[in-house]
Amino acid sequence: MAAALQCWSDSLKEAKKTALLHEGKRKVHYLFADGKEMAEEYDMKTDELIVRKWRKKSTLGAPGQWEVEVGDPSTMQTSEPHLIKESSSNPVLIRKDTKASFQWRVRNLPYPKEVYSVSVEPGEQCCIIRTTNKKYYKKFSIPDLDRCRLPLDGSALTFNHANNTLIVTYQKPKELLTLEQDLLRELKRIKSTGDGDMDCKTQ
Repeated sequence: MAAALQCWSDSLKEAKKTALLHEGKRKVHYLFADGKEMAEEYDMKTDELIVRKWRKKSTLGAPGQWEVEVGDPSTMQTSEPHLIKESSSNPVLIRKDTKASFQWRVRNLPYPKEVYSVSVEPGEQCCIIRTTNKKYYKKFSIPDLDRCRLPLDGSALTFNHANNTLIVTYQKPKELLTLEQDLLRELKRIKSTGDGDMDCKTQ
C-alpha cells in the first residue's frame, strides 16, 4: 500500500508538466513516461480541483479521446455533434470534489432520502448506490484510491439528498490529503504562462 502510494507520487513528480493560468484557473498538463496524458484544472482562489481528464494513445500511436474523471463531461467540446445524447431527464452521475473529500452528484433523482442506500464493496473496491424502489442502481470506483492501492472505508462514506440531486461524499484519507497538498505546492512553483499560451516549459 505504502509502496503504491509512493510509486504514484513519484510518477506525478517525474511527469513532464506544463501550466497555464486562465480565467481564474490553473490548468496543468501532465505527460507520463508511458505516454499517458492527464489534464487538470484548479480554482486559483480555493485550490479546489475542478477538472481531471485522461488520454492515452491508441494501439497505432494516435492520441485517443479525453476521458473525464472529475468534472462534468457534458461541458467538453465534441467534434462529433451528431452523436445521440442521453435524455436530459435521465439520472446523471458527476464527480465534483472538495479539498477534503471526493464528491459525486446524481442529478434527476426525485425520490426522498430514505429510498437510497450507499455502501462500499471492499471485495470489488467500489461504491454502490441502490434504491429500495429499484429505480436506480450505480456502481462506481474511486480511481485516486485505486492508483495508491488504498482500501475503501465505509465510515468515510455519507450521502444527502436535495433538489432532486443525490450527493455522495467520501472523506479523503490522510495519506491522500498529504499527497495532494505536496503536489499543489509543486504545481504552484511551476512557471506558468498567461492566457492563450500553452508552450510553457517546466521540469
